[in-house]
Amino acid sequence: MNCRKAIRACAALLCVAAMAVAGPVFGQSVENFYHGKTVTLVVSADAGTPTDIIARQFARFFPKYLPGHPQAVVMNVVGAGGMVAAASLQSKQPNDGTVIGFLQRNNLYIPLLDQRQNRFDPRKVRWLGSLNTVQYCIVAMSRTGVTTENALTKKTIYIGATGYANEDRTLPALLNEYLGTKMSIVPGYTGRGEVYLAMQRGEVDGWASTIDGLQQGEAARMLANGKMKVLLHLGWTSPAGYTDVPNLSDYITDPATKALFNLFLLPFQAGRPIAVPMGVPEDRLAALRAAFAKTIADPDFIDAMKNSGFPIDPIDGNAVEQIVSKLYATPESQLESARKLIFSPQ
Repeated sequence: MNCRKAIRACAALLCVAAMAVAGPVFGQSVENFYHGKTVTLVVSADAGTPTDIIARQFARFFPKYLPGHPQAVVMNVVGAGGMVAAASLQSKQPNDGTVIGFLQRNNLYIPLLDQRQNRFDPRKVRWLGSLNTVQYCIVAMSRTGVTTENALTKKTIYIGATGYANEDRTLPALLNEYLGTKMSIVPGYTGRGEVYLAMQRGEVDGWASTIDGLQQGEAARMLANGKMKVLLHLGWTSPAGYTDVPNLSDYITDPATKALFNLFLLPFQAGRPIAVPMGVPEDRLAALRAAFAKTIADPDFIDAMKNSGFPIDPIDGNAVEQIVSKLYATPESQLESARKLIFSPQ
């Protein structure tokens, strides 16, 4: 009898010990894991770009809402319209919750269209959300004489672009095909700063810019002094501040053509989506998502973003996943049409 009691007591002690070890896995272990660590924000754009500015503001606030309050650093990984950074989440970056990717909206659909970019699959990462929507427009230097959207169909201008798969190349290509615009596209620039410098030098005449990218730096100065004009908003309704700028609804009414454009426009709702590798443990993923939710509700963060010229319009990780699901439900025939268009020489 005493022997049985001893065995039971020993078993009870072992159970308590096991619970003491296992318990933090579901609670304190997240805090213990992040304490003293550094979280790296892999930003898929050059320093000084809107994506970079937004990521650096986020890095100021996000860590305080993570258990353990880790440090945060920003690492710029550029190339292929953000695909280099995106692919690194599935190949090079640790999947322990210490790396977060600030990606591009085109990363959501380019793997569907370009087999060369199959190192990234947006269904095989975990999404935290997105801080804002993105909208594009066509801008051109006034010296070209192309100062209205109608002039785009009458005179050839040279349009700078970054990655071959980036919207600043694919959207002008779509306009050439379906609106009859005469934009000769010159890809290969490393970022918006280089494109604007080329525009000032006369190497190119314009480009497809994000709306928020017009709010700062050289772009804002050129708009203010009349050296550059916004010609066409690349969406179905023109945003606040640009209501006098014509948009795609004025020109595209065919349902099939509109559906093709939506393949590229739908991801704009997840303007700069934020992801972590698939293998991040569930408790840390939950903590990361909770920290994201708290950050976007922080009045100081909201004010900081507004003061930076990039007010937030966030969606959560589930909403990003729904966008990805819709994109991957696109009929193959429509995908093939898109492939032939955007990957053919322009």
